Amino acid sequence: MDLNETDVEILKNLLRDARLSSRQIAKNVGVSVGTVSYRIKKMEDEGLIKGYTALLDHEKLGYQLTIVTEITVSKGKLLEMELEISKISGVCGVYDVTGSTDAVIVAKFKNRDELGVFTKRLLALPFIERTNTHVVLSTIRENFRLL
Repeated sequence: MDLNETDVEILKNLLRDARLSSRQIAKNVGVSVGTVSYRIKKMEDEGLIKGYTALLDHEKLGYQLTIVTEITVSKGKLLEMELEISKISGVCGVYDVTGSTDAVIVAKFKNRDELGVFTKRLLALPFIERTNTHVVLSTIRENFRLL
């Protein structure tokens, strides 16, 4: 889907606050309410807008550990392993990557015990040859709301 300036401004408003009404967005963008409603519906129908959610402070919810784990997978089973890993509680992202490892996992845990259970579960999966886990010491920026 090709986005024009109006679409981008509508998206920026939704990213700042998805609770804004079409009327509020229209006022902010300088277009009619009908235009905003039509454009949002079109972006939803085309899958550009996948849903609406609240942004949570994970640390305030008790998630004290963020980890980045590199995995190496054998026998061409990368996709199967990634799909299995994506179902594990605490996993925020699973990415195919280039380089010396096959995939990278980003996950959050409340404590070391949860991290230990996760790591042991990864190593118990068939075709996982090796993991390399990095514990995040401090988060400088974490924001996936791009535009």
